[in-house]
Amino acid sequence: MMTPSVALDDAEILADVLKLGTPHFDVDAARAVLRLGFSDEQQQRMLSLADKGNRGTLSQDEQAELDRFRRVGNFLALMHAKARLSLRHGGQLDR
Repeated sequence: MMTPSVALDDAEILADVLKLGTPHFDVDAARAVLRLGFSDEQQQRMLSLADKGNRGTLSQDEQAELDRFRRVGNFLALMHAKARLSLRHGGQLDR
């Protein structure tokens, strides 16, 4: 029987899946991951949604869109951390 535990958020689940404490990307893969990011248009959209959120004028659809951006941003942050760790472990990145 499983014991109840604290509910994990998306980032915590991904951190466990990616095993962030252990580097395993090769140099080329790590560098490719570090090039991933939001486009200028996506960044502008996120800023617009955040501004509307701060004013309290987000629709439900816009809130859902902002939540999706946050989840993807969290995933990118975890992947970037893993890539930097892999490069450091391989001596390819200054500390």
